[in-house]
Amino acid sequence: MNWKNLIQIAFRALNNNKLRCFLTMLGIMIGVASVIAMLAIGQGSKRSIKAQISEMGSNMIMIHPGLMRMGGVRQSAADMESLKLADYEKIKDLPHIDLCSPSVNSSGQAIYGANNTPTTLYGVNTEYTGIRMYEVERGEMFTEDDIRHIAKVCVIGRTVSDELFG
Repeated sequence: MNWKNLIQIAFRALNNNKLRCFLTMLGIMIGVASVIAMLAIGQGSKRSIKAQISEMGSNMIMIHPGLMRMGGVRQSAADMESLKLADYEKIKDLPHIDLCSPSVNSSGQAIYGANNTPTTLYGVNTEYTGIRMYEVERGEMFTEDDIRHIAKVCVIGRTVSDELFG
């Protein structure tokens, strides 16, 4: 058989089965489009995760108290205080430690006037912004003097600011 006859037979078959041809082409297009979309979503997620990890820094270590069993009951890190301020003092004096901040956190409500928003509260020191690479957009960061005198100051994030102050 020659090529000319083969092509004529193929076009005649396609012409006789237009609906089947259309559905087959539609299936192929949807399949190719979904594969391309899944690859794009995967690559975007990969970039997003890499960006989040690089923001944390490649040389940051977080130390949390471990879980402990007492009398057959397993306690969570929030129920015990196995890390003390003395541990922080020892860690920050190590030779290869540039920045160090103790941290305690809890969830709660931030309230201003008639507005309130749920948030996470962090108790940290002045080095925390350097560790997390945060910058204070407006106002100023609390100081070591504020910490020593237990001043009632706080730094709020953009989301809390938008929710409370509009």
